[in-house]
Amino acid sequence: MKRRDFLRATGGSGGAVAIGSGVAAGQEGTGTTTSTGGGGSGPTETVTVGPGGSLVFEPAELTIAVGTTVNFVWDSNMHNVVPQSQPEGANWEGEGEQGTTFDAGHEYSHTFETTGTYEYVCTPHESAGMTGTIEVVEELQSGGGERELHDIGAPIHPHWVGVGTILMMFVSLVFTFYILKYGESPNTGNTGGGE
Repeated sequence: MKRRDFLRATGGSGGAVAIGSGVAAGQEGTGTTTSTGGGGSGPTETVTVGPGGSLVFEPAELTIAVGTTVNFVWDSNMHNVVPQSQPEGANWEGEGEQGTTFDAGHEYSHTFETTGTYEYVCTPHESAGMTGTIEVVEELQSGGGERELHDIGAPIHPHWVGVGTILMMFVSLVFTFYILKYGESPNTGNTGGGE
């Protein structure tokens, strides 16, 4: 469906509401959002549950500051998020339990207020290694000074490809200018002496 058709079908600005709620025109919503532990104004991180049908959490290890909301988003079926250990005084209950799972489109959020290490699993796939860890710290360490390209999520090699492309374009323009301006000498066409 094209964007214009989608907006027409959902009544213009209502399309933004449909997109935000994860429900497109003509489709029923199957996911639910559960928010626990406050939240709203602090930073947010996302953990994808079963990305592309794989039996992992992505990222499997996450370090966040106190007050960060983690949004668990299901990308495949038959998964849950069950805490195995958490710091004393923490109240994280997770989403689901042994025998209770959720399908793609489901979302669950929790705001972490207690520092320490939280370990969790998907109970149906724990033996396959579907485990995760969230480390909650008072505040995240800032790198201080310059940040490397790979630290901000940009691989280095595409930048060098871009630099090389710009350099080759420049060299081509200079070479073309030189050939057009100073190309052949006026005597190049004369191959022999006059008769």
